[in-house]
Amino acid sequence: MPLDTPGAGQHELVFLDPLDPDAPGVGWQALCDAAIDRNPFFSPGFLCPLLENMGRGSVRLVVVRDRVTGRWLVAAPVGRRRLGLALATSATWSTDYSPLGTPLIHPDAGEDALRCFFEACAGHGGVFAMSYLPLHSKSAQRLIAAVPGRTRVVARSARASHGSGGNGAAQLAAADSGKRRKEMRRLLRRLGDHGKTRFSSHQGADAIAAFEAFLHLEAGGWKGRTGTALLNAPQTAAFARGVVANMSRGDGVRIDQLRVGEELVAALVLFQDRGRVFSWKIAFDEAYARYSPGAQIALQAFRTNLASPGFTGADSLAVPGHTMIGPLWRGRMETGTLLYARGTFGGLLRTLCVADLKLKQAARRAARSLKRRLTG
Repeated sequence: MPLDTPGAGQHELVFLDPLDPDAPGVGWQALCDAAIDRNPFFSPGFLCPLLENMGRGSVRLVVVRDRVTGRWLVAAPVGRRRLGLALATSATWSTDYSPLGTPLIHPDAGEDALRCFFEACAGHGGVFAMSYLPLHSKSAQRLIAAVPGRTRVVARSARASHGSGGNGAAQLAAADSGKRRKEMRRLLRRLGDHGKTRFSSHQGADAIAAFEAFLHLEAGGWKGRTGTALLNAPQTAAFARGVVANMSRGDGVRIDQLRVGEELVAALVLFQDRGRVFSWKIAFDEAYARYSPGAQIALQAFRTNLASPGFTGADSLAVPGHTMIGPLWRGRMETGTLLYARGTFGGLLRTLCVADLKLKQAARRAARSLKRRLTG
């Protein structure tokens, strides 16, 4: 049920509980299907299992819709969270499991609808943040243009991606050429000494069984030992299984596998949304680490993406500078946190948020530097 329905003119603003089965109706998925930029992590198929199992907190689905037709024009899950070390603010609900903060924006959403969305999300605090926003996307361009002078981009970074068509083919040729190509093929032949090697892709109902195999492969490696594998906690296992079950119904999940004989040695879980591919989780058998199974499956996924009908591009979702995926997926997608501020004290609050984020980034750099010194 809507928690509030203020609004003026042609737009209606509503705040929905994403887990209320009667609230979203068909409007939510219809907007996901029509949005100018894909974001499967803000779809009901992903967001509902996340909130059901990982804590719903104060997250609400902020929706701007047409007052006459009821059509959804803009939507995103929004909650209050700490972006830096100390200050909490209203923010889109992107997480380590869903590092993409692009709001769902209908092609017909005008600047009035976007301004209504910003105002609603900023609330009484006057500041609103969108983390992990692709800065060169259509959505980012529209959002910034709708509220000139009221936004600032911070925490910029670039993560691995790859293109489609000729651009993607050129990136693959650059990644899989020369010494690397020769070495990767040699390692795959050596892996074949243990049994016949075979790559495969699984979608639809087959993806559910393939995901179970992935879960056990991941739990058997270093993530299992450190307690960060999905199977290490009942809630993360239930969340992940729910997501894959939901998204497999429309071929929204693809799981690529590398096997030696009947033994699974590497697996990559990818989400697919209208030609856009998102690489979500990877695992490999450490007994075969000398043959680079993770790199092998990442390269094969690249080839599979390029051969897929309607493919438009891939996002690795990896941390910037990832040592395995970075040299293979040669494209780069710049992301950042878009801070919006309004009201008399909005600019001051935004400045404080920027300083807080910079402190957090400095602390992380110092921790990584210390770790390198201790382990080097």
